[in-house]
Amino acid sequence: MAEFLIGDRAIGAGSPPFVIAEMSGNHNQSLERALAIVDAAARAGAHALKIQTYTPDTMTLDLDRGEFHIGDANSLWQGKSLYKLYQEAHTPWEWHRPILDRCREHGLLGFSTPFDETAVDFLETLDVPCYKVASFENTDLPLIRKIAATGKPVIISTGMATAAELDETVRHARAAGCRDIVLLKCTSTYPATPENSNLLTIPHMRQLFACEVGLSDHTMGVGTAVAAVALGATVIEKHFTLARADGGVDSAFSLEPAEFSALVAETERAWQALGAVRYGPSDREKASLQYRRSLYVARDMKAGDTFTAGNLRAIRPGNGLAPKYYNLLLGKKVIHDVNAGTPVSFDLVMEMEDK
Repeated sequence: MAEFLIGDRAIGAGSPPFVIAEMSGNHNQSLERALAIVDAAARAGAHALKIQTYTPDTMTLDLDRGEFHIGDANSLWQGKSLYKLYQEAHTPWEWHRPILDRCREHGLLGFSTPFDETAVDFLETLDVPCYKVASFENTDLPLIRKIAATGKPVIISTGMATAAELDETVRHARAAGCRDIVLLKCTSTYPATPENSNLLTIPHMRQLFACEVGLSDHTMGVGTAVAAVALGATVIEKHFTLARADGGVDSAFSLEPAEFSALVAETERAWQALGAVRYGPSDREKASLQYRRSLYVARDMKAGDTFTAGNLRAIRPGNGLAPKYYNLLLGKKVIHDVNAGTPVSFDLVMEMEDK
């Protein structure tokens, strides 16, 4: 697959992982805090910052009963209605321009997840470089087609989607005009655990859909993301906050600045370490060959003396014959006096053996 650009960043196996800081609702309804999050993400080394574009009314109905009420005791948002949750978490549309402008000031790529067609229209007026599709919208084919029709790269989280559903999503996106697609392996639990991350899906997904792949990571820490890069992830998305102790709808599974800085550094190290399939010494290793073990004369010997376990040893450095010749040389006579510390070569015995 050929690399492609999001803004000025190359996306693909030949470039470092593209690391996205997801603000989500961690602004806690403060534009000042939202801008501070942008500043902190830039200092932490993020390559992009993502927000979300919706209103409570574009997401759900203002009801607090039945399926509109979050009753799951294991949910971070238990006891709230969907409407109240989205009211608390949404990023006011009038904040988008100052947030994206602050991103540009820092050289960050700022973009968003639209949750309906009106959000796409709005984001087009802000000239975002790409779009993100959330896991819960990855089967919303009319929305997929609307986003794809912009012709911009599309990053799609794959939480909960079957292979058949993803096939349908990718086909619709391509048919609508999107050439550059990234599928993010995602587990739609908050937080997620390493045990239910199933990262081996990443190389399979790359092969199955012939597109770039990555990880939208809701686990704690950076280990899962590093492992994902080792399996071929070229994009990493992680929720970001100034401090988990400050609270907020997504703070519990978000990284703080120092942690995010480690994420950027360690995922790039993992990418650098992949290299290529290679055996034998690298150019940098060649100088170390001298420290291999090799055969040396361990005691002074006179001409005609025989190599024994007492005077022939495999030691460092590596200037003598390889240790595999040890048994072959035992019992062989040297042709001239030789001092301890002399690297063994066949020349020491060759003439005598030829007679």
